[in-house]
Amino acid sequence: MTNIITALLRRQLRFPASIWLVSFLLTLGLTSGWQRTQAATPQQLVQAGTAQNAPADVKNLLTQVDAAASQGDVKGVLQFYSPNFTHGDGLNLQTLQKSLTSLWQRYPKLQYSTKLLSSKPEGNGIIAETETKITGLPSANNNNSTLNATIKSRQRIAGGKIVRQDILSERTQVTSGNKPPQIDIKLPQQVVVGQKYSFDAIVQEPLGDDFLLGTALEEPIQADKFLKPTSVDLELLTSGGLFKTAQAPSTPGNQWVSAVILRGNGMTMVTQRLRVVKK
Repeated sequence: MTNIITALLRRQLRFPASIWLVSFLLTLGLTSGWQRTQAATPQQLVQAGTAQNAPADVKNLLTQVDAAASQGDVKGVLQFYSPNFTHGDGLNLQTLQKSLTSLWQRYPKLQYSTKLLSSKPEGNGIIAETETKITGLPSANNNNSTLNATIKSRQRIAGGKIVRQDILSERTQVTSGNKPPQIDIKLPQQVVVGQKYSFDAIVQEPLGDDFLLGTALEEPIQADKFLKPTSVDLELLTSGGLFKTAQAPSTPGNQWVSAVILRGNGMTMVTQRLRVVKK
């Protein structure tokens, strides 16, 4: 009987490419503003050292840049990146432009809020670490989905341009429907190569008479994934969530680990970054 129900309820979804993009594009609120900051007060910025004593005009600038990013100004963002820009996930300036356009077409109501965690001089440039929160309000473009995400990243700025960017941690949640399930995710942020780890996505509220469908997905983070949706099958879940044990790859890198859970008239998808490091 269980096999019959599973066959009837199995559904295939495609992870929208824009979800993968969020992991990279959240940081734009900060990074697109550094050229103007350096041009105005380069010595102040180099001497800032930490977020506590960063100049007030830098913090004001971040507020202004967050507002510009929330307007979806692609050209306004790209002018602040080096032609030789590199990213830890394999993106360059050309793929950045395509990614921005795709994301902001799908989510035209994104709101950015960035805070500076630290900054320090390094060689002829500056290393800045930031935390950005982003919210995407429902609209016809995104099938009335709501997006919430938090990301920490590190940027290198030299010659008034962004030349390098790396994501330190990220978590993205997308919900849709009238009553999306509330999910508690348990996943380590970092594991060593070959290590076994657990990934749990636990539904917080009682199921009642609802069926619960879901799946877990692990993917290496690669540049070509940012613009290509991934097909997944949702299976009937016999417990109140997903409970998986996996093994980290044998080589260092970054993985996207995702959970998709559907119940009644609501769906929740959560994606987190898992860092795989050497022993």
